[in-house]
Formats: sequence, C-alpha cells, structure tokens
Amino acid sequence: MADREAPGGIGAWSRAHKDKPRRLAARQHSDGEQDGRNDKSEKSGKNPDRKRPGKKPLIILGVVVLVIAIGALIWWFATRNEVSTDDAYTDGNAITIAPKVSGYVTRLNVNDNVFVHKGDLLVEIDKRDYAAQVDQARAQLGLAKAQLLSAQAQLDIARVQYPAQYEQARAQIETANANFARAQADYERQHGVDPRATTQQNIDTANAQQRSSHADVMSAQAQLKTAALVPQQIRQAVAAVEARREQVAQAQAQLESARLNLAWCDLQAPSDGWITRRNVQFGSFLQAGTSLFSIVTPQVWITANFKESQLTRMRPGDKVKISVDAWPKLDLRGHVDSMQLGSGSRFSAFPAENATGNFVKIVQRVPVKIVIDSGLQANQPLPLGISVVPTVYLSH
Repeated sequence: MADREAPGGIGAWSRAHKDKPRRLAARQHSDGEQDGRNDKSEKSGKNPDRKRPGKKPLIILGVVVLVIAIGALIWWFATRNEVSTDDAYTDGNAITIAPKVSGYVTRLNVNDNVFVHKGDLLVEIDKRDYAAQVDQARAQLGLAKAQLLSAQAQLDIARVQYPAQYEQARAQIETANANFARAQADYERQHGVDPRATTQQNIDTANAQQRSSHADVMSAQAQLKTAALVPQQIRQAVAAVEARREQVAQAQAQLESARLNLAWCDLQAPSDGWITRRNVQFGSFLQAGTSLFSIVTPQVWITANFKESQLTRMRPGDKVKISVDAWPKLDLRGHVDSMQLGSGSRFSAFPAENATGNFVKIVQRVPVKIVIDSGLQANQPLPLGISVVPTVYLSH
C-alpha cells in the first residue's frame, strides 16, 4: 500500500497511463486548430509569424545622419580658411648651356644627372684656330700702332713745314716781282732808245727776260696761294692721325674679340646645379648656339594655378603646406611669394578672343608662386615639373 502511494510508485504510473489517451487527444485537437489557422493565413496572404518593423532602424539612420552633419560642420569650420589645388607643379631655373664658337670637343667633364659647382670646366673646344686668330689680331694691332706713330710724326712735321713753306712762297713772290720790275725796265729801255743805239739781240733778250720774269711772278703767286692753306694742311695731318688712331682701336677690338673666342672654348658652369638633358659627346663637332645640356639650379619653388575665385583672400606671405605626390611623407612648408598679373590663358600662344563668337564664361586660373621655406632634404632634391598639392592658410 505504501509503495503505490509513494511518488514514482505503481499508483503514479497507473494514473499517468490512464491520462495518456486524454493528452494525446488534446494535442491532436490543438494541432488541428493550428493547421486551420495556417490555412486561413495562407488564404488571406498574411504571415502571422513575421514581425512588424520597429523604430530601432529609424533611430540608427537618424544617428548616422546627425553624425555626418556634425562631421561636415566640423570639417567646414576647420577648413574655412584654407584653399588648395592639385594643379600645381615644382618649378625652378633650368640654364641652357650652348657654345658661342664652333669646333671639336677635346675635353668632356660632365655626365648625366651629376652635380656641378659654379666655375667648373664642363666642355673644352679645340683652341688652335682661335689661338692663331689671337696672334693675327695682335700683329694687326702692332701694325696699326706703328702707323699711328708715323702719322703723329707727320703731324709734327706739318706744323713746322707748312708755315715755313708759306713764308718761302711769300719771299719767292717778292723776288719774282723784283726780277719782273728789272726785266720790265730793260724791256722799256731797249724799246725806248734809238734802234741804231742797240741791237736786235738786246731787244730780244729784254723781251725774253720780261716774259720770263712775268711767268716767275705768276708761278710765285700760285705757290703762295697753295702755301697759304697752312690750317687746312695741318688739319689734314691731324685727320690722318685720328684715322690711324681709329685703326688702332679697331685692331684692339679685333684682338679682344679673338681673345673672347679663345676664352669661349672653355665652357664653365655659371651656377651650381645638376646636369640634365645632355646632348654632347667627346669628339663631336659643335655648332655655335647648339644646346648641349641644361643645369637645374638648387632653387626650387612651386607654381600653383589657383582658380580666380580662390584668390579673394589670398595675400603674399600666407603660410602654405605642400604635399608631394612622389613622396607623401615629405612635409614641406612655405609661403605665398607673388601672384602673376594675368591668367594663364592671357599669356598663352593663342589667347582667347572673347569679343568674337559666342561667349561662354570659364573659370580662369592664375599662377601663384610659392617659395619653400623648410622641409627640403639635401639628399633628396625635387625634380622640376612633378605634381604637388599646396594648401594655403588664409590670414585675411
């Protein structure tokens, strides 16, 4: 008896066995009702197990929009005094080296992309022809100087000789006049006496002496006129000296030109820099004016083409941060140096003619020169023409 009433005994098993048919029937009834509800749901097109969307996704979307708006406001506030452009490149001085004389290259001291110092001998051209020209010009100068000395001596002589000749001509005309007066007296005497008191020979002699004396007077007068040109003759001698002096100056200039040609046979570096675009070989013949190579100087700056709308508050002296595409980790700092007084299209080969045809407004770009103040590394020079992105911090 005690065993039947104990939990888990024969009595409990008996009651559970008797209740089993009732539980099975209730489960079957419940499953039938559930199937009926499912059939009704399928017929009506609704799924009772799908939950309606709640408010959580809308809250998340609102939070995202708010974060984006706050980020945009912070970005605008942080960059409202900054302007930048990606239309910017490194710029610098590229000195083109070309010979002023022609000749063969007898010495070549440069190679591609090497650094040279100011005054270094880069190329030497054959000097023998130009040395001979120097000797020839020196000889011409010596000859011109000798001719100048001779002309100066002639001038000194002329200043004494021509006045003496003038005085001599005056004396000669006095003598000629005296001789003519005596011959005239003899002529008149012979023609004034009785023909029986003289002879025909005396008459002829008097006539001849009278004519000869008259000719001497005429010759003396002509010589006097010539000798009277003393100032003109002296000026002529002075002009000859000046001409010789100019010839000396011309010979001196030719000598200097020959010396310059000889000196130009040595091509020296005009500045420190790197050799680029070398176009010369040892032993080649060079023509005057032919480009041999270029020297890129160490001074590098930035040429940034900003839009005209970005120049409203930009002023020389504004600080600039520069990032280089080739070296992203290179931190360069500089400042705005100057702005070109004209847009890039204004100084192009074919500037726009807005007065012709239909006009379409295009935002122009103005080159701005930016000088690098710090950040350059001695062992890492910046090539010319590489892309950079400058950011200008506006102070006005």
